Amino acid sequence: MDFLYIKALHIIFVVTWFAGLFYIVRLFIYHSEADQMEPVAKKILQTQYKLMEKRLWFIITWPSAVLTSLFGFLMLWYNPAYLEQPWMLVKLSFVFVLYVYHFKCHKIYNQLQNNKIPYSSFYLRIWNELATIILFSVVFLVTLKSAINWIWGVVGLILISLLLMLSIRLYKKIRLSNKPNK
Repeated sequence: MDFLYIKALHIIFVVTWFAGLFYIVRLFIYHSEADQMEPVAKKILQTQYKLMEKRLWFIITWPSAVLTSLFGFLMLWYNPAYLEQPWMLVKLSFVFVLYVYHFKCHKIYNQLQNNKIPYSSFYLRIWNELATIILFSVVFLVTLKSAINWIWGVVGLILISLLLMLSIRLYKKIRLSNKPNK
């Protein structure tokens, strides 16, 4: 198979893997929030979320993770010189961290499937941002092909994320203070 076809397939499955990771955590958030609803709504919503999570996790996210790695390893096999480049070693470190993130999502998935709600929706929203930071880091690394320059992009992303988090907390506080008392 031609190297560029392998590269294209690798990129496609990276995109679908991240899409699956972003959406699964979003479903975890909804699943967690449904736990606070009245019993009938809670049962209906959580049953639906479990089905959606299962389909997404095993039909899209897991296969995409495996295929991303398969095509990534093929690229390295065709061009082992990549392994001599510092940026690639940093990228592979981020891929390792992404798999740790993926396995933690799998643990959360299993807990939710067993009717255990281990985390608040706020925690899960923060958790979702970790995948974004990994994505930014990897894209900067691959684009700039520098083991150092990607840091500035990630630092900027973290600062923006912190600003967004503070803004969300402030908005939530204002919204709750303006809520009429019952």
